[in-house]
Amino acid sequence: MQHEDPTIETGATPASVILQADGLRFTYPQRPLFMHWSARITPGLTLLRGDDGSGKTTLLRLLAGELKADAGTLAINGAKLSEQPDAYRRQVFWLDPRSKQFDQITALDYFASLRRQYQALDAALLDELAEELTLTPHLAKPLYMLSTGSKRKVWLAAAFASGATVTLLDEPFAALDKGSINFVLELLAEAAQSGRAFVMAHYEAPGDVALAQVIELGV
Repeated sequence: MQHEDPTIETGATPASVILQADGLRFTYPQRPLFMHWSARITPGLTLLRGDDGSGKTTLLRLLAGELKADAGTLAINGAKLSEQPDAYRRQVFWLDPRSKQFDQITALDYFASLRRQYQALDAALLDELAEELTLTPHLAKPLYMLSTGSKRKVWLAAAFASGATVTLLDEPFAALDKGSINFVLELLAEAAQSGRAFVMAHYEAPGDVALAQVIELGV
């Protein structure tokens, strides 16, 4: 499946663009996925919508700089990934929710590592989110001991508190209980009004949360 210029519903103006993607090309062996893919990501919440296999997670990894595109450019506030990789990545929060990278450390240790990585991290908000997401009893446990849902809550608390210019979220409601889903919807509603850019991969719009734009994959 090849994606060229995406189908985008947007009200963005050039002056409001935070993340700029131009002519991205990426292929898996014997499977072209993105060809000449371009987009402009603005403040607020962008929905990256598509069915399973449409390339949502792969695109998030490309935008994060975790995967290297075969061609094309990415820039955040003028910092190009190809020329200033550290400056680019410092402005992005991304963690694959299936990652086992931090399994051997506690949630507290993981949160401490964020303070070194993100200068704009809001420590008070991080504590508040951990409490609201019922993580407090689990913070001193190694992450491998947490349920899938609790681990995802750790990543979500980190994402919203990081203060990152661009925050990438992959299926943020997966494995969450109803109360936590409703709380994350509240966080997304606040994010939609912020000056930060959030890109959320999901198969449908998140309730009545205001969207800056919708990018359709697999169409």
